[in-house]
Amino acid sequence: MPKDTGSRAFTLGHSPDSDDAFMFYALAENLIDTEGCTFTHILRDIQTLNEWAAEGRLEITAMSVHAYAFVSDKYALLSHGASMGDNYGPVLVTTEPTALSALEGCKVAIPGRMTSAALAFSMYLAEKGVNVQTTVVPFDKITDEVKAGHVDAGLIIHEGQLTHKAEGFHKVVDLGEWWHAAYDLPLPLGVNAIRRDLPTDVQATLSRVLRNSIAYSLEHRKEAVLHAMQFARDMDVETADRFVGMYVNHWTLDLGEKGRKTIEIFLQRAADAGLAPDALPLTFVED
Repeated sequence: MPKDTGSRAFTLGHSPDSDDAFMFYALAENLIDTEGCTFTHILRDIQTLNEWAAEGRLEITAMSVHAYAFVSDKYALLSHGASMGDNYGPVLVTTEPTALSALEGCKVAIPGRMTSAALAFSMYLAEKGVNVQTTVVPFDKITDEVKAGHVDAGLIIHEGQLTHKAEGFHKVVDLGEWWHAAYDLPLPLGVNAIRRDLPTDVQATLSRVLRNSIAYSLEHRKEAVLHAMQFARDMDVETADRFVGMYVNHWTLDLGEKGRKTIEIFLQRAADAGLAPDALPLTFVED
């Protein structure tokens, strides 16, 4: 029998984006059995959630894979809820066709130091032997900074990955394509995690409930996408549905062996390069 959590309320942190809204549609609308759990949804950008994770502020939270390396003592990973770039991911863009080598010494906007996009970018630059100056810009302002000429290039995430070409930007590199070419695996970007100080049986219950929410949304895709449209930032339904499909899919429902492996490679490579603490072996909640 599932452990009775005593109708306890839990804090659940996630970003105000259409993919996260899609995942937690069933929870937000009380459409599944929550096994006595109630949730307070805390919506913040991923950089803020990363910073809060360092404090252990929320009981359940989304965070960047990069950030997890710094908080693995406080949080255990869930095998679901992850965002994986399966041969796509953060895109480095410019206003004119530009080779990476031409950006040597130039200023590049990134969406937060602790984001997985920033970590993957650092790995990529090191591999290619190119040095740039980076400056942190809110993810939804990066294209504006590039257009205005305040930076020479921008590393874009979220819906910008779909819309940058139509907006007149040129791709220098898609980091998801780079990672896939190297490992034949998806680029790990975001994960969900539970605070380790919660009892293990409570962690297992919460994991089940959250997985069931994702499964419900995937089984009721149309309704879940319509719910997510309130966070779609000017995307039409078709584009929002495509974006959701990029980051809520079979990888999100269950990382599986390949999903866990790519996170391990990502974090090990970061540790070997001195870009993050050694967070291995990974700890996953078993439910």
